[in-house]
Amino acid sequence: MSTYVSSSMTNHHANGFWSGVAELVAAWRFRYRTRHELALWSERELHDLGLSRGDIAAEIDKPFWRA
Repeated sequence: MSTYVSSSMTNHHANGFWSGVAELVAAWRFRYRTRHELALWSERELHDLGLSRGDIAAEIDKPFWRA
């Protein structure tokens, strides 16, 4: 009895898994960067978007993994 497993069967799932992990990490990094960039915006820029400094503080306080 052979215990051979086709590499195409296992690599297909592994590639999908690692691709998903890479996408998740990229999304986390994007959230982290953009939230902290908001802290640098002027009151005028925030006002133009309809955001307050309190809105930004609440967003910055979120952990990077929360949308």
